[in-house]
Amino acid sequence: MMNRIVCLFLLACAMACSNGKSIKTEEKVFVVNIVPQEDKLQEYLRYHQHIWPEVEAGFKKAGYQQITLYRYKYLLVMKIVVPVGADLQQMGKTAEAYSPRCAEWNRLMGGYQVGVPGTAQGETWVEATPFYEFRKE
Repeated sequence: MMNRIVCLFLLACAMACSNGKSIKTEEKVFVVNIVPQEDKLQEYLRYHQHIWPEVEAGFKKAGYQQITLYRYKYLLVMKIVVPVGADLQQMGKTAEAYSPRCAEWNRLMGGYQVGVPGTAQGETWVEATPFYEFRKE
């Protein structure tokens, strides 16, 4: 009897976590530089240690599955996991529309960011395209 209850509980948890459907996802990678001033970099990093709850709620509402930031000195790399074929422009608008704090966050963070070499004036985050992949099959 106890095993049956445990099995039913685990099945209910699995269904609740997946909502009964599987989403196919893809990864996208973007790069940007931080203004090359140590104080600006440290401020930016501090903000990301305490991201405003409304911002992460906006990410969820927009459908982002995962967002990971990496850095090397002033270079930032962002990996996002989104549903296959997602309209990233629309997802960004949906996230910003969730709360005025989301748009405020983006404006604030934009003040720390500058494009990598080769970007147009005023352009910040740009997508990095994959050109090699190894997979152990």
